[in-house]
Amino acid sequence: MPLVYAEREQPQIIRKIGGSPEVKQHLADLGFNVGGEVSIVSTLGENLIVKVKESRVAVSEELAKKIMV
Repeated sequence: MPLVYAEREQPQIIRKIGGSPEVKQHLADLGFNVGGEVSIVSTLGENLIVKVKESRVAVSEELAKKIMV
């Protein structure tokens, strides 16, 4: 299921990251790696505030749909 549809504040394990190689690299640079833990903190409009590796990162809904949990 895409991250954008996951429950808020429930830890999820990243199963797959889709998109072009550039998108995958950008997400990896932000700390999104297969097997890593991620959780949605809140939503701001069409953006998600996500906790990943003890940091909070804002990602667009479009990017969140490429992260499978």
